[in-house]
Amino acid sequence: MDTKFSIAIHILILVSESPNPMNSDQMAGSAGTNASYIRKILALLKRAGIVDSRRGIGGYSLAVPPEQLTLLQIYQAVTEETNVHLLDIHQNPNDQCVVGRHIQPVLTGVFADTEAVFARSLAGKTLADCIAGIRKRLEPPQSE
Repeated sequence: MDTKFSIAIHILILVSESPNPMNSDQMAGSAGTNASYIRKILALLKRAGIVDSRRGIGGYSLAVPPEQLTLLQIYQAVTEETNVHLLDIHQNPNDQCVVGRHIQPVLTGVFADTEAVFARSLAGKTLADCIAGIRKRLEPPQSE
């Protein structure tokens, strides 16, 4: 399974919350991957207008406020898809089989519905929501 989406969220939170500009080596250390993979993801995010790179100082900044940056926008940037595409249908079912003859149109509808629900869910969540979730986990437990 591809991890570009979760790593993109990870590095965008780092960029948003770090008091100092971060480079790809630092981001890779946090995400547990290599810096070249981080640079590939950053290039996709930059192409989508989500991050800007800083010349001279090195590092990246958000081009979109976290409250306005939906998870769907991030997903679409790193998957390079304008539509959510999660599920594939096998391409060569046997037309001589009653299931093979009808499986593609049946699954096309089911999968499209599932992907629409997923897209709506991502569109309703922002990078700020993820940041808030991390901050909440950092709070000490409340004793009663």
